[in-house]
Amino acid sequence: MKQLTIHKLQCYLALKYKEGSNSSALFMKLVEEVGEVAEVLNQLEGRKENTANTLLEKELVDVIHYAVAIASINHIDLTKAIIKKDKQAAIKYNQSPNLEEFLVIQSKKD
Repeated sequence: MKQLTIHKLQCYLALKYKEGSNSSALFMKLVEEVGEVAEVLNQLEGRKENTANTLLEKELVDVIHYAVAIASINHIDLTKAIIKKDKQAAIKYNQSPNLEEFLVIQSKKD
């Protein structure tokens, strides 16, 4: 199987949603999927009866799909945005390494 990157997923979803989709419609789907994640977590953690055979994996993938789709149709480079946001958080919360440093360390191990 080919390696999936955020960039490749964004390119795919930009193509998939290039016509007829808007951020508001995708956001409504995202909210729906987040609610489904909450339902699964409630079932898995015993707060609700497990009435369906729903997998957390499936619902999380749906959340990622719609979040990335929104970024894609709004021309947001999520790779850059995630690294920038993580760097700011690492400084704010005095955490090390930040994501960019982690990626450098990992690339040296490969």
